[in-house]
Amino acid sequence: MVEVEFTKEFRETFFKIRDAGLKTQVIKQLKKIKENPKIGKPMRNVRKGTREVYIKPHRLSYSYIIKENTIYILDLYNKKNQ
Repeated sequence: MVEVEFTKEFRETFFKIRDAGLKTQVIKQLKKIKENPKIGKPMRNVRKGTREVYIKPHRLSYSYIIKENTIYILDLYNKKNQ
């Protein structure tokens, strides 16, 4: 079974979300990522080794370490504010 760990940045961002619809979408995407960790778009250059899933208008960034069988949820951010 794949383990999921959340970073401090993600937790802070997630608990600040007031929109119930957005929270629901994030939870759905987290479930999909847990079922299939390679579902997200692989990043390049500086972010190599991470993946992203689009949740309109945000991006959910995560990393899947195969050897540890662990998914690290890194951050939820708006592409415009990057």
